[in-house]
Amino acid sequence: MLEVLRFWFTKDLKYVKGKPCKPYNSVLGEFFRCNWEVKDTEAAVSLPAAKSASRESIAPSIASTAASTSSAETVKISYITEQTSHHPPVSAFWVDCPQRGITARGFDQISAKFTGTSVRITPGQHNLGIFITLARRDNEEYRLTHPDAHLGGLLRGALSVSVADTCYVTCPRTKIKAILQYLEDGWLGKAQHRVVGAVFRYDPDNDCVARIKDIPAPHLLAEISGSWHERIYFNLPSNPKDKQLLIDVTPLFPAAKITPPPEKQLAYESRRLWADITAAIHAKQYSLATRLKHELEESQRSKAALRRENKHEWTPRFFAVADQHIQPGRPHLTDDGRKALDNLHRDVFDLDEKLTSSGEFDYSTSS
Repeated sequence: MLEVLRFWFTKDLKYVKGKPCKPYNSVLGEFFRCNWEVKDTEAAVSLPAAKSASRESIAPSIASTAASTSSAETVKISYITEQTSHHPPVSAFWVDCPQRGITARGFDQISAKFTGTSVRITPGQHNLGIFITLARRDNEEYRLTHPDAHLGGLLRGALSVSVADTCYVTCPRTKIKAILQYLEDGWLGKAQHRVVGAVFRYDPDNDCVARIKDIPAPHLLAEISGSWHERIYFNLPSNPKDKQLLIDVTPLFPAAKITPPPEKQLAYESRRLWADITAAIHAKQYSLATRLKHELEESQRSKAALRRENKHEWTPRFFAVADQHIQPGRPHLTDDGRKALDNLHRDVFDLDEKLTSSGEFDYSTSS
């Protein structure tokens, strides 16, 4: 569980280190794929000495028992995502690390509401969190839900992301749950970005604990505290003053993406699809960027109208999103999706354009 929380506090580094900006509105069928190659230099989380023998009973539950890896080892992570719906806008994603037996999947969908001085960002109805599976731990599955966030600084022109909500990490197989509470900063002084949390045993069939203060003391395994912009600590309940570093995000930055070379990218691959518009923005040719964006949107409307006229139902290429009543929030890879991901593991970027039954290219324009 502590290793999963480590990931949780690093996944949004781009908001901690960079400035938020409005993304493009993804078109139906748009997809993106990449690899990351990172050095595995972090040792596994180790538990501090406890005042009682409880440490031995806690360790298998919240800390990894895997052997340390070489600091020189390079680990490859592959990623693919596809826009599977336009109304509402939803994309499916899959992250895979065969070297560690780790996968993560889910649906990305947000809802935005203007509140007067900020924009409130909440997960959409299809966004049930990130589902992480650990194949080497008997396929333990962890569900990580997203807290609400606020995009502020609209009036000042200095955008910033703040969080003042609660999120949850659950693992039914181990019957371990974590509650993370992001604390609201005051109006005066520098933002602290504080977070507190707790890891405890729970009953997956009767999950009724939603607040830290409601956790029964005998069930508490660890406490979390710190700043999600800087350092996060944990301690055992038997020794609350002995705080151990869980993760320090201060020296960390988002890893560079390794994407297919331009000649290997399909027409509906994100960086190729938006290449001309991106180039116009970088060149500060904003009128040209607006015109190109309008042309792209009109092209998509025409294709949608043609599908309706021909009674053709569009289906994703890389993801199967049916049967959500069986495994809600968890997309599945199609044969094409599995092949594309397996090729990414081998740095093979070749993909074929495919023709739909209505006669249009799935991942190219008619021009």
